[in-house]
Amino acid sequence: MALELKFPDGTVKTFPDGTTGYEVASSISPRLAQEALAVTIDDVIYDLARPLPKGGDFKVHTFDTPQGKWVFWHSSAHVMAEAVQDLFPGTKLAIGPPIDEGFYYDFDAEKPFTDEDLVRIEKRMAEIVAGNHKFEREEVTREEAIRRANSESEPFKIELIDGLQDQTISYYKHDHFIDLCRGPHLPTTEKIKAFKLLSVAGAYWRGDEKNKMLQRIYGVSYPKKAMLDEYIKRLEEAKKRDHRKLGKELGLFTIAEETGGGLPLWMPKGALMRHLIEDFWKNTHLAHGYDLVISPHIARLHLWETSGHTGFYRENMYAPMDVDNEKYQIKPMNCPFHIMMYKQNLHSYRELPLRWAELGTVYRYERGGVLHGLFRVRGFTQDDAHIFCTPEQLEAEVLGVLDLTVLILGAFGFHDYHIYLSTRPEKAIGEPALWETAETSLRKALDKRNMKYDVDAGGGAFYGPKIDIKIRDAMQREWQCTTVQFDFNLPQRFDMTYIDSDGQAKQPYMVHRAILGSLERFFGVLIEHYGGFFPMWIAPVQAKVIPITDKQMDYAIAVQKQLREAGIRSELDDRSEKVGYKIREAETAKIPYMLVLGAKEAESGQVSLRHHGEGDVGVFGLKDVIQRFNDEIRSRELPKQQVG
Repeated sequence: MALELKFPDGTVKTFPDGTTGYEVASSISPRLAQEALAVTIDDVIYDLARPLPKGGDFKVHTFDTPQGKWVFWHSSAHVMAEAVQDLFPGTKLAIGPPIDEGFYYDFDAEKPFTDEDLVRIEKRMAEIVAGNHKFEREEVTREEAIRRANSESEPFKIELIDGLQDQTISYYKHDHFIDLCRGPHLPTTEKIKAFKLLSVAGAYWRGDEKNKMLQRIYGVSYPKKAMLDEYIKRLEEAKKRDHRKLGKELGLFTIAEETGGGLPLWMPKGALMRHLIEDFWKNTHLAHGYDLVISPHIARLHLWETSGHTGFYRENMYAPMDVDNEKYQIKPMNCPFHIMMYKQNLHSYRELPLRWAELGTVYRYERGGVLHGLFRVRGFTQDDAHIFCTPEQLEAEVLGVLDLTVLILGAFGFHDYHIYLSTRPEKAIGEPALWETAETSLRKALDKRNMKYDVDAGGGAFYGPKIDIKIRDAMQREWQCTTVQFDFNLPQRFDMTYIDSDGQAKQPYMVHRAILGSLERFFGVLIEHYGGFFPMWIAPVQAKVIPITDKQMDYAIAVQKQLREAGIRSELDDRSEKVGYKIREAETAKIPYMLVLGAKEAESGQVSLRHHGEGDVGVFGLKDVIQRFNDEIRSRELPKQQVG
């Protein structure tokens, strides 16, 4: 039987049955075969050495693709696990997945791992890599897998096998190490040219505080040493830009122990920035056909029972409270409130689409050990919106969301995206025809806007397909922001309808949509992306007025007065300090501009202008400086000092 493979350029070729992914890659280019790490057929990933099971859309994945990195880092985790068990006999294995950048493995060891242990593990990993061992797949029956896990005294593997529905279980072996694993993996260990173990942290088995605490070793690896060196450089830069550190230094936000973890307090400068971001968000939405709504922070528990949250989302919700002898729930989502607003009236197809947007604060339980500045909090504000529309309106609505996303993210300096389309999983609610219509609208909209995307086949939520857009920051890290999520679950649960042109009651399509994700997390990303040196339009202080001596104080007060009257956010440094000290402090505070005023400037009615990180710009009249500031604010010009 022949295999018919369709390549990304549209060409179709036929190969004999039993052909491997490596052989197909070799037929395309020897260099591609050398760099290949895995292949996909219809978005299902396979080892290079594995005979291709069928024909279909064929792609080769190198380290330059997300799938290639996934395989590379997954294999690196196996090499690390072998090194750990070689050096620390008796250590039990839990799981070792790839993550956004790198990998980890969870271990149950007798003693905590030290920094010296990580050095030893790295050395042993280097020996394993140098051995150029093949990664080999083995498939066994479920009974054999259980027998093997019992004989090896691997309790976590036994639990994992118990949770699998498959009757055939796969393992991967390299050198003398073998591990329960779906794969795929690299052809050989020799591909892992450069790696580094980064840290050790505690992690509960399966993320449950009731389970045993394990030790998690994090690492990263690359096919070239230069790539690892670049990563280490970015890691050092990331430490300098840590939003928790800069947030405190710049007076943007704080998290007080007395208030509680995961509950940020917005300081004046941070609150001002948030106000500017919110105003921009609201005005932009109003200009694009959205209506703003506001919902309460709590509701009767019955609402969350109807929505299903008390069933499938209970672990992320706080305990209900008693109000007038009835149970109320602090909200983890805004969606049910928007549905209640929809149901207040009978709707005709002529009224649709309805686009309702809200900056709604929600509360979700997070374990103390995973709280992380603004990135992982317990109370956060979603830039939430819901679109209710007819099938005929779907594509246009998705296009509108994509256009609005590009506009809003672009205003903050983000133009580099990684987009995923997640399709119907095996277990899903809603008629297949609904899924097909929704998925088609998502694909067509992405194609019409020439937005490249990867398909996460079967990766959609059980209640609908979605688009996820990840932005890349100045250090090339990816952050999940925008989501366009269809929902076939809530409209059914709440019996949502509209009257169509044929006079029949029909269920509207419901689209959940967020662009920034949450204000807290996005604010943290902004801090780290810009290193605290923000674009003029959102900088909390746009200019610092610095008199050289007290003799220029009256002129400095007059200059600041004119700046404020022109709408420029400014501060006056009226301290009796040396001018060099004042300038250094303004630089440390990352204020975009400094207006230095000496005797000559006071006499001529001009200002000496400095720009953060640039130094002297020149001497100008104040009117020209204000014009320059306003032009930069209106254009949302971005700071020049970025990495990458």
